[in-house]
Amino acid sequence: MAQLLILFILVPLLAFLASMLWDNKHEREIGLAVRLAKSLNLLMAFGFAVWWLISGMQPVDDPLLTLYQTEHFVFALHFYYDEITVVFSITGAILFFLVATFSKYYMHRDAGYKRFFNTILLFSTAYNFIILSGNFETLFIGWEMKGLCSFLLIAFYRDRYLPVKNAFKAVSYYRISDISLMIVMWMLHHLMQRNISFPELGLAREAALTAPVMAFVIVLFLIVPAAVKSAQFPFSTWLPRALEGPTSSSAIFYGSLSVHIGVFLLLRTYPFWEQMEWAKITIVVTGALTAITSTVMARVQPTVKTQIAYASSAQIGLMFIEIALGFHWLVLLHFAGNAFLRTYQLLVSPSVLNYLVHHQIFHYTAPGNREPGKFKTTLYMLGVKEWNLDRIMYLCLWSPFKWAGRQFGFMRSGLIFGITALLSLVWLAGSLVVFRVPGLTPEILAHTAMALALILILFAFSYRGPATRAWFALIIAHVFILSAVQYNARHILPAEMILYASGILPAFLLGLFLLKKTAKRDKDISLSLFHGYVYETENSGLLFLFAAIGLLGFPVTAAFIGIDVLFTYIGSQQYSLMALTALCFLFLELASLRILLRIYFGPHKKLYHPVAFRNS
Repeated sequence: MAQLLILFILVPLLAFLASMLWDNKHEREIGLAVRLAKSLNLLMAFGFAVWWLISGMQPVDDPLLTLYQTEHFVFALHFYYDEITVVFSITGAILFFLVATFSKYYMHRDAGYKRFFNTILLFSTAYNFIILSGNFETLFIGWEMKGLCSFLLIAFYRDRYLPVKNAFKAVSYYRISDISLMIVMWMLHHLMQRNISFPELGLAREAALTAPVMAFVIVLFLIVPAAVKSAQFPFSTWLPRALEGPTSSSAIFYGSLSVHIGVFLLLRTYPFWEQMEWAKITIVVTGALTAITSTVMARVQPTVKTQIAYASSAQIGLMFIEIALGFHWLVLLHFAGNAFLRTYQLLVSPSVLNYLVHHQIFHYTAPGNREPGKFKTTLYMLGVKEWNLDRIMYLCLWSPFKWAGRQFGFMRSGLIFGITALLSLVWLAGSLVVFRVPGLTPEILAHTAMALALILILFAFSYRGPATRAWFALIIAHVFILSAVQYNARHILPAEMILYASGILPAFLLGLFLLKKTAKRDKDISLSLFHGYVYETENSGLLFLFAAIGLLGFPVTAAFIGIDVLFTYIGSQQYSLMALTALCFLFLELASLRILLRIYFGPHKKLYHPVAFRNS
């Protein structure tokens, strides 16, 4: 039975692949694939739960498949099944069944019917990857897939300005959580001198006693992705922005399942930090601040979706407190109750709004003239303005890097850009032939190469000229990253470099071809505005999405494993090099997805296409 856990992944994945075979008109065939997937998923969730109960409720540890292995690194698919998985799988299966059934009628004759169910099936695959994961590598596969599905569903109404803008805002927060998890994997690898599974976190805790600084960093970067994914303070404001998609996707993503992944991460890693009082205090304070601020915001927001989003965030804040205090069965019950309640609220919200409008018309009562006190007025204004968290996060996180990217405007010059490209190749060649510069150590050369890569990525992130220049900047940055790793670790295997390049180079060439093809339509692919070319070149937009995620090492090519391997070659004390690398991969995704959104998404500039209202 343990070996059949893979069915949780295969069933929705095969349904996803089957649904790709039909176009949007074949709703019956797509619906059949979805019905089979949701029914089998429900039967498997209950069937495995019963088997687990009969078997004595012992955790199931199943190292399924090793994808890549060397003397110092193992990338394996590893499944783990225990009481946490039972609750999350049953809750997820029931809600997936209900939301998919509701969406069959809700999305009927919608222009994006196929896109919606493709994404929902892929999300189900990602969710099962996460809750069944037995190590960080397996969890990270689902983590990345879930982030992509969320991005696509927020930007579902891609002909409108705000859904596209808010999808980019949400994915920018997701990327913080992605990089934080990558740092956790890197530090745990150095702490244990090997890859570890979740059942071995107790051993890792004992090893951390001899490395308190490393343990502090690991736990800190565990709390950050949990707080980001579950919209905890100060990352709360992305959650209502993520509700731009269809109501049914908002229900299963941001009302029930996706928003609770941070809770799952803390539960799964609890054995590592359970004896660290500072970590428990940090989680309690984070949850308490979220519960207070989100409750205030939920009570004064003018839209029902925003109210539900902040109410869910506040409840998850209470779950964080319960996790830190050790009340894990209470957390699981709290999770299931909150998930079902928020899903129900979101699904019925259109009907409730319709009723309230009629009620207000026929039973309107004028409010009294009693003036509120200063304290209530202050809370009201803070709640309406969402405590200015959105503005503060923009000024602290993104604005400085955009400013830095604009300082490298000299890269607009074709001559300087060409010299930089040539320099990257020379740098890579020098690292391969063990070329030494007098007075410069390999570590300095590695830091310099990584800094140059970051400069190019920030340039692409803030560039507003032709998209091809930004696209070339990203591949040149990859060359500098490869040379930095090569200088830093002389013993790196050629196969590992090939793993990295085998996904990056084809993705770059595909993206370049598509940009050139799109530019022929009206000679304009500048990044200064949204072009909306998906109206006329939908297939090109889909292919460029694959190119963009391939360029950043998404788990669709071998580059995903290659990037994970390269991270292990950064030493445990090389914090500055690790910080530069993390920033590179953070903004690499944002820069590539920005190109996708600016060229293919948004309102089309030609008037013979329907134009959605800016804030519709």
